[in-house]
Amino acid sequence: MTEASFLAYKLDDQVGFLLRKAYQRHMAICAERIGGRLTAVQFSILHRLAAEPTPVSQNALGRMVAMDAATTKGVVLRLKERGLIVSRVDKDDKRRHMLSTTEEGRALLAEVTPIMAEITQQTLAPLEPYERATLTALLQKIC
Repeated sequence: MTEASFLAYKLDDQVGFLLRKAYQRHMAICAERIGGRLTAVQFSILHRLAAEPTPVSQNALGRMVAMDAATTKGVVLRLKERGLIVSRVDKDDKRRHMLSTTEEGRALLAEVTPIMAEITQQTLAPLEPYERATLTALLQKIC
């Protein structure tokens, strides 16, 4: 890499750097608003699980929230320890554990979901309404 190419590279214009900064801002808002009740990752797991009409395997749940198996396992363990989800052995495949939310988990989700919607609005507050829609559509397109 030449010095000229190094100097031409502007970190502040790079999508990965900007996405990370936006994510950090969003996570700071989450921590301020719902810290202590759920992390944003725990919310994602709990929300996806509650939206399913039947129990879901841990593997499938990880795919549904775009998380690797090790991370999913850790989050699921913490949610189980708090009594927010339960795990039952699949009657057809004893190696598979099927997850579902508990009444306590659904109650916490009902409490936190409106706050999460407000957090999204707060994260996007610097944008005009049409810019919010455009950003969301573009992020969905690259995901």
